[in-house]
Amino acid sequence: MKRLLVANRGEVAVRIVRACRESGIESVAAYSDADADAPFTRLADYCIRLGPAPAAESYLDVSRVIAAAKESGADAIHPGYGFLSERAELPDACEAAGLTFVGPPAAVMRALGDKVGAKELMIKAGVPTVPGYHGSDQADSTLLAAANGIGYPVLIKAAAGGGGRGMRVVSNSAEFGAQLQEARKEAGRAFGDGRMLLEKYIQRPRHVEVQFAADSHGSVIHLFERECSLQRRHQKVTEESPAVRLDPIVRSEMCSATVRAALAAGYVGVGTAEFLVSEETDGLQEFYFLEVNARLQVEHPVTEMCTGIDIVALQLRIAAGEPLLIAQDDVHSRGHSIEARIYAEDPANEFAPSIGKLHVWRPPAGPGIRVDSGVEQGSEVSPYYDAMLAKVIVHAENRAAAHRRLETALRDFHVLGVRTNIPYLLSISRDPVFAAGDFDTGFLDRRTDLRTESGSVPNEVFVAASVFGACEPSLRKTAAVAQAVRPSPWAAGDSWRNA
Repeated sequence: MKRLLVANRGEVAVRIVRACRESGIESVAAYSDADADAPFTRLADYCIRLGPAPAAESYLDVSRVIAAAKESGADAIHPGYGFLSERAELPDACEAAGLTFVGPPAAVMRALGDKVGAKELMIKAGVPTVPGYHGSDQADSTLLAAANGIGYPVLIKAAAGGGGRGMRVVSNSAEFGAQLQEARKEAGRAFGDGRMLLEKYIQRPRHVEVQFAADSHGSVIHLFERECSLQRRHQKVTEESPAVRLDPIVRSEMCSATVRAALAAGYVGVGTAEFLVSEETDGLQEFYFLEVNARLQVEHPVTEMCTGIDIVALQLRIAAGEPLLIAQDDVHSRGHSIEARIYAEDPANEFAPSIGKLHVWRPPAGPGIRVDSGVEQGSEVSPYYDAMLAKVIVHAENRAAAHRRLETALRDFHVLGVRTNIPYLLSISRDPVFAAGDFDTGFLDRRTDLRTESGSVPNEVFVAASVFGACEPSLRKTAAVAQAVRPSPWAAGDSWRNA
């Protein structure tokens, strides 16, 4: 692997480019018109235009991505996360074009992307799954009988779904039929697939995932677990490692089950196995397989902070055909790490996206604080893509210290020009339930009161904004971005810093 095209944008593109630089691989930033002057295009060795701003005409267009890789002389493609990262069409197209895909084979991606097939595979591998129905008979009467047999509450899920779409919780048999039809319609619109599966609804569960890596030589290791229970409408808000209040025996069994799952799937690359953990009953915890995310996860930095392993560099080595150079006994988790996602959104207004120019962008810094960002002061937040601006990741000797460091980092993160969820994150971090780690996946949806805190901005930030506004015309880069592959004058190692 000599030159890699990054088929993504924002902070994950920056992250991949940096890993390429440290691995001695040339990088090509593929950008849409909306990202023509984004930081990741200047950090890369080369950059090439993909297409117009809408994702369907740029980042989601497989043919454009393959053409950009060929035109730029890249011999590999990294999809990042989101966009095409779990679309089997991309690794298929890479294989046809003679390009290396940084991720699992298309066949593995398809097998794990189907919830029914994946669940059957896990059962054969001895991985615990939630009791339920995932049969081919999709008749209403069959599904109703299965729900009655499982016992209520029952969760109806789209077999090809994700992100909470095509999902309904049913409390009794009387409401089952109507909820099934609604779930089917939603799944059909979202995924073009109306097949449903049923699961026993686990009340107040926790969401814990295990990072793993598998090479093409048959070796698989896990990199321990992450706590991802703090969610809003099935979307993660904070993540941490190690998981809180997790029984050591359950942790060990879950990590072992993850290795079995990867081996059973024939996985090659870096991936994440996601599990539900039930409430403790008589001092016992139980865990159930949810799915495998066949890509890099947004929250991978907390694992990096605790293990000291560069997960993106590991992806690149595996994709190049290299064997894992580390055995399971060599992987250790030290201290505690927490990540918070920074979004351009207004929590007090139903989390409506906020667009505009970042007149002030002042991220925190200090010992044990890392900020992965895809923007800088002066960047435009567009309406075309996901609203995530950055991730704040902290690490300390234990959870209490990491919690304090997170609050400090959030207090020191100043943004003007768009609304952000930083005050909301501060409100969460100051809540006693979060401090105690006593939350489940429904905690944030129950605690709407946490959205009301307005926060405050120090006077010096407003002064900085005024100064920047006065100076901006003379500071803005006026050179047009080339429409084809171009060397980046910003590619020198000391030319740009992502604090």
